[in-house]
Amino acid sequence: MVTVYFDGKCGLCAKEIRYYQKIAPAGIFSWCDIAHDPSPLAPLGISQADALRWLHTRDRAGKLHIGLDGFILIWQQLHIGWRFLAILASLPIMHPVLGWVYQRFAAYRFARLDHCQIAAGRS
Repeated sequence: MVTVYFDGKCGLCAKEIRYYQKIAPAGIFSWCDIAHDPSPLAPLGISQADALRWLHTRDRAGKLHIGLDGFILIWQQLHIGWRFLAILASLPIMHPVLGWVYQRFAAYRFARLDHCQIAAGRS
């Protein structure tokens, strides 16, 4: 299974994950809301703050995919339109640009959510 570690306290994040859950084929994903229960992160050596800051996923082989690469891994498992988006996002020109945009958005979101700041020790 592909494991998705997501921020269930972020309204936007939770809404997006609910959408993916609705359209995902059965038995493909394991969904871990690390905002409410960070314990699945401990064996991976990932802090809750880092997992709240950037989407983390783990593929079937156990490899971690962070940020845009995590979304690409999710999209690769969904129907053909999403797989096409994964291909586009992986292109040499698109990947660094989209990665930069995601990093900026993720930092903005993280800085504005109280539960993220608490996890980072900045409350």
